[in-house]
Amino acid sequence: MKTINQIQTKPSSRYDSFDPDQEGNKNTIFADIIIDDRSLYQMLKKYDRVPSLGWGSEEHQRKMINYFLLNEMHEYLYYRYPILVCPWCGDEECGFISVFIEREEDLIIWRDFKLESGNKTIDIGPFCFKWDEYEKVIKETFGTAGIQ
Repeated sequence: MKTINQIQTKPSSRYDSFDPDQEGNKNTIFADIIIDDRSLYQMLKKYDRVPSLGWGSEEHQRKMINYFLLNEMHEYLYYRYPILVCPWCGDEECGFISVFIEREEDLIIWRDFKLESGNKTIDIGPFCFKWDEYEKVIKETFGTAGIQ
């Protein structure tokens, strides 16, 4: 039996208001993914990437949501999707962290996290979510940081 994880999102930013590192850097606002009350962004902060959900253009946000809901396959990663991206531009060419996402009946499984382009495995997960809760949470990320 698989352990079922809880998923939620909340608006977050790259730096808090007292962080001296924000000086001269882009303080990207995004939809942080919270798994079992732990921030995915904080778990992977050492890679200097931010979650791909909740920010960017309307087209970009809809594409990310479609990826995570498995409505659209990534053009070259197939069933792997960019879950954390460049905090400046979100462009995959700057490097990103990907995750393999699959659906088994009423469950969604995230596994096999990798730091791209080096294809380096990151020791985190797997995470398993109930589809109904997952679908609602992912859809609600739209517009977290507005439309840029």
